Amino acid sequence: MDTRAERLRKLEELKKLGIEPFAYAYDRTHTAGDIVNAYAKHEGARASVAGRIYGIRTHGKLTFIDLQDATGKIQVYVSADSIGDAYAWISRLLDRGDHIGAKGKVMKTLKGEVSIAAEELVLLSKCLYPIPSTWFGLKDVEVRYRQRYLDMVMNPDVRRIFAARTKIIQAAREFLDKHGYVEVETPILQPIYGGAMARPFKTHHNDLDVDMYLRIADELYLKRLVVAGMEKVYEISKDFRNESIDTTHNPEFTMLEFYEAYVDYEYMMGFVERLFQHVAIKALGTLEFEYQGQKINLKSPWRRVTMEDAVRGAGIETFGRTLEELRALAKKHGLETDKGATRGELIEAFFEEFVEPKIVNPTFITDYPVEVSPLAKMKRGEPGVTERFELFITGREFANAFSELNDPIDQRSRFEQQAAMRKRGHAEAHQMDEDFIRALECGMPPTGGVGIGIDRLVMLLTNQSSIKEVILFPQMVPERAEKRVEEDRSFGDEVKGHVVKKVKKAGKK
Repeated sequence: MDTRAERLRKLEELKKLGIEPFAYAYDRTHTAGDIVNAYAKHEGARASVAGRIYGIRTHGKLTFIDLQDATGKIQVYVSADSIGDAYAWISRLLDRGDHIGAKGKVMKTLKGEVSIAAEELVLLSKCLYPIPSTWFGLKDVEVRYRQRYLDMVMNPDVRRIFAARTKIIQAAREFLDKHGYVEVETPILQPIYGGAMARPFKTHHNDLDVDMYLRIADELYLKRLVVAGMEKVYEISKDFRNESIDTTHNPEFTMLEFYEAYVDYEYMMGFVERLFQHVAIKALGTLEFEYQGQKINLKSPWRRVTMEDAVRGAGIETFGRTLEELRALAKKHGLETDKGATRGELIEAFFEEFVEPKIVNPTFITDYPVEVSPLAKMKRGEPGVTERFELFITGREFANAFSELNDPIDQRSRFEQQAAMRKRGHAEAHQMDEDFIRALECGMPPTGGVGIGIDRLVMLLTNQSSIKEVILFPQMVPERAEKRVEEDRSFGDEVKGHVVKKVKKAGKK
């Protein structure tokens, strides 16, 4: 039976034999991928490889080891005749999960498998935790997310998701750099949070004796830099929102925000379209793909429709309706809203309930009500509406953008309206930010700004239904203190699946 206790016993035996179970370094000359992908070049040569044991089979004086590194898998062929006295401990004391180094001649077995005929084998790290068998794998999602290290060991597809994530972020950077943008870093700890309608995480700076907040958005600091003369800036950053956790929301998430002087939201719509296309080509090699059974086409042109037109398309007429008429309309359609909801909030609620979930292919929803867009400029010639768009794909928001409000007097008025909303109990409304208004008074040129959720973009391009699948260590309900499963934890091939003690939800009995 493969248990932690048995592995600890083997660890002690290795130490008694004078074998160091946790090495300092190893002189690796080749990766598994180097050899397997160019076998003809390496046949007969000596090579040193290193990696984790994924499988080990002993047949008398022969042991076959499946060794995997970051580039792939290779077999290590160990013969008692070639390895000498070391074969005694190699055949008895190695386990699945151990890291080893092997040096020997590159060859193929009679079955045609590329192998290293080991002349020397070194233990690099003894694995004390019995990992699941490669046959049954690791499928319990709770364990997968909490123990991502184990998840990535057992599931190659998970490693590919995060390799794709890296490529997606690199492609976004590449696109912005190519267009003359400068990457910057702005504060994570902020005395006043803003740039989005969300609840923050609060902390305290002991030396200054002041409360501070983890940023909910980068926007207000990036706009300060536009005021300072940086005409094209962007930041890829971690933002934090003290909100619920679901398949598309994690309290800690990655945002891309960028701002360009002398352009408006119309220009930014085209720019966002080209950015998404560039990233998709780099990540997938195509603009047409499937997401969770839905066919997605990122080819131009993308649909553009105003919010009220989109709501009208769902059979709900909001044009010219008074606040009381909209409340009655909401009641008629079974839409629950806050008693203090404004006209703009009601229109947005109709959109979110009856339109947003049905959008599949990329669609720019434009011209949002001013009440829900405190940082966007008023639309030219249309009172009560702002020059704002959001990009929706597969029923989810992927980008939010404005013709940025650069009138400090109007901005102060908007902040005051938000303050009134806070007094009515709207916890996510903006705070007054006097320093930001002062920056605007120094003069901000006409500016277009965009925020894109990187995690959702990765979900789309890797065909993942949950945000937890694209974040290495997603936020989880805390585990209760519980006795570690040791002797009874077994992942042997003889059991169907793996034994995992169920995690108890915090606060639940």
